[in-house]
Formats: sequence, structure tokens, C-alpha cells
Amino acid sequence: MFSHVMLGANDIEESKVFYDETLLVLGARPGKLSLNHDGHTRYVYFVNNKNSFIISQPINNQEASHGNGATIGFNASSTDMVDEWYQAGKNAGGSDPELCDPPGIREGGGVQLYLAYLLDPSGNKICAMYRIPRQID
Repeated sequence: MFSHVMLGANDIEESKVFYDETLLVLGARPGKLSLNHDGHTRYVYFVNNKNSFIISQPINNQEASHGNGATIGFNASSTDMVDEWYQAGKNAGGSDPELCDPPGIREGGGVQLYLAYLLDPSGNKICAMYRIPRQID
């Protein structure tokens, strides 16, 4: 459904280190430098041939800000991958969001998800998620 997601970064190089480490766990290559027409730095992460994730210096030269209530979620292929993503993010300067439970199973509507949340260096809330397959009786 989405072609790309872009987040603002106050310290673009610090954010690149963070996303290089966390997205590597999910199979992405390190961010590729891309300057926009005004010379603002961006890094593009290619997750597959259809989607990309971008961090960018805000083009209005104001501070980047996070969306209250906004979360960007990344797919993971196992609970171990979610845990590895979370630890990579903590090691690369990420922090735990306020009022979020530690990585683990969340249930609702007959669905089980294994989730972990982090704040990136600019305060954006991100998540890694694995959909636990339903057991057929």
C-alpha cells in the first residue's frame, strides 16, 4: 500500500547509525546518501523492491518533531528477529517509549502479535512486529 515512509531527523548522522543498525536486522542495506534539491541530507533504506524508508533533515530548516500518537511499524519474520532489532536499537542510542510494555506478545481480536517499541534519536516512535501464526486445532 505504501511507497515509502520518511521521518525527520535532528542529527542526521546519529539517526543514520541508529537506522543502519536496526534495519540491518530486518534485512535492509545501510542507508544510501541522497541530497534533495536544496542540499538537505537524506538517507534512503531499501527494504525490498517496492518500499523504502527515508530519514531526512527537515527541508524547512526547523527542528524535526515526532507525531503524538504516530508509530512507524516494521515487519519481522520471527520473535527472535524482533528481540534482535530491539537490542540493536538500544545499543545504537534508541530508548524505550513512555508507557510501552517491554517486547512481548500482545493479543486482541483473536490475533497474537509479538511487538517491540523504541524511540529513535529524534523521538520518533517505531515498532518491530511479528504476526504469530494461528494454531489450527
